Amino acid sequence: MNLILFDDPSIRTALLPFTFTRPIACIRTGILTIQEKWERRLNTRASFRTDAYLQQKFPFHTTAQDLLINGAVCPDQTLVDTIKALPPHYFLVKDNVLLAANQPADAITQQNTIEYTHPVTVIDRTWKIFSSNAAQIKLDFALITAGRTSAPITDPHTIVYGPKENIFLEEGVSLRACLLNAENGPIYLGRDSAIQEGAMVRGSFALGEGAHINMGAKIRGDSSIGPYSKMGGEVSNVVVFGYSNKAHDGFLGNAVLGEWCNLGAGTSASNMKNNYDKVRPWSHALGGPEQTDLMFCGLMMGDHSKAGINTMFNTATVVDVCANVFGGGFPPTHIPSFAWGGAEGMVTHDLSKALETANRVLGRRNVTLGDVDKAILRHIFETTAQSRAWEKM
Repeated sequence: MNLILFDDPSIRTALLPFTFTRPIACIRTGILTIQEKWERRLNTRASFRTDAYLQQKFPFHTTAQDLLINGAVCPDQTLVDTIKALPPHYFLVKDNVLLAANQPADAITQQNTIEYTHPVTVIDRTWKIFSSNAAQIKLDFALITAGRTSAPITDPHTIVYGPKENIFLEEGVSLRACLLNAENGPIYLGRDSAIQEGAMVRGSFALGEGAHINMGAKIRGDSSIGPYSKMGGEVSNVVVFGYSNKAHDGFLGNAVLGEWCNLGAGTSASNMKNNYDKVRPWSHALGGPEQTDLMFCGLMMGDHSKAGINTMFNTATVVDVCANVFGGGFPPTHIPSFAWGGAEGMVTHDLSKALETANRVLGRRNVTLGDVDKAILRHIFETTAQSRAWEKM
């Protein structure tokens, strides 16, 4: 079996800004990324079929034994068993969405198609990353912890509610006088992660390797904080891909942060309109707001973007890649890549300075911004120029 996770082009566009810098399958929802879910369940490594400018960082390998799986599809055991039983040269579909193909040799037809009849989770909109998160934490928790024993909680001042089996600590976890409530869902704490004094955490919750929950934080559940991130203040149903910080007070709910993001002290984002109306997040696929059935939707921030101290984001604000947002008032609800400014106006963030900042930020985690990453950011800068409308004024 040669596992290939492919990007459906229409879904890929709908998942911007997060797919500017990664294939769909590298999106985190639950404890794991979609890639990691499939690799664990199929016990193999994946390659990617994605946009050309990303292929050097995310390679594509093909053989005579290719198994192609839609990178937006989250696995469960029923789907995994069905795909394993898929005959060679057959396609598996659900409601006109291609889920998988085993050694595809011919075009898809009615004769070589099998319709999947069970429910399936497809992350085909940005808000589904957080709305699917609670269910995905539960599935990933069962997958990761099966047959394993949690490291013990040794801190005498940490308070635990809920079933013992709903809390799992990897080695090296540090807990200090915090409260863990796993009555409503599991809590998973990754290797060398830490929850500091006075923090309150409700499940479902996942904390990645090396990530920190800061003193006094309030984590209200259904949140995933990816590896080497720092989280403080009040958080509810938030997904952080990794290497990002919201270290200080301020509210963030029903939100997604990519990698290498930073929210300054006091930064908050609304997740509900004052009139209780349905929210309309910016859609790259539509080139404008998209009508949804959501009452709750907060900040969507792409990789390498930042917000200055006390920044206020309106409901369902979308910030693209390498943007720097600051100043008083509410900035626009769509902030394009490489924007610099806020409510009082914006200019283009100089590419060389943006790369210099990114290099400094990565260096703080002992990571290097290599030539491949620079080329990806340069491509995004060039191809998103038309979205920075102020340059035409």
